[in-house]
Amino acid sequence: MTNINTYNHGLPWEDEHGIAQGYCINGTLYISGQFSHDMQGTFIGEGDIEAQTRQTLENLDRVLAGFGAERSNIAEMEIFLTDPQEHFEKCIRIFKEYVGNHRPAGTLVGVSGMAFPGQLIEIRAVAHIS
Repeated sequence: MTNINTYNHGLPWEDEHGIAQGYCINGTLYISGQFSHDMQGTFIGEGDIEAQTRQTLENLDRVLAGFGAERSNIAEMEIFLTDPQEHFEKCIRIFKEYVGNHRPAGTLVGVSGMAFPGQLIEIRAVAHIS
């Protein structure tokens, strides 16, 4: 039997984009790219990679929690980063704080731009839950 659940942050623009923030099928959780907005939809951290990274990871936590999952359930993460030469060290330091001793598979991709003006980072993930 196939078991499918979805999660959204509850922001008005989510329906406009036609995707769920999280999609879980038979215990595998696919988390859409998260970026640095608060729960009112306000963009956080204009020009500040540290603030954006922290808020993005908070949003990732929110999706995980929506499925009863934790950081230790993450199997893979993909980080999309503008100007990786400038932002790499700060981003990776915060990422390492976030995962702690857990070591998911990962990829960091440098990109020329993001969907929203001022967006410096986006993170998507795959996790497994019981």
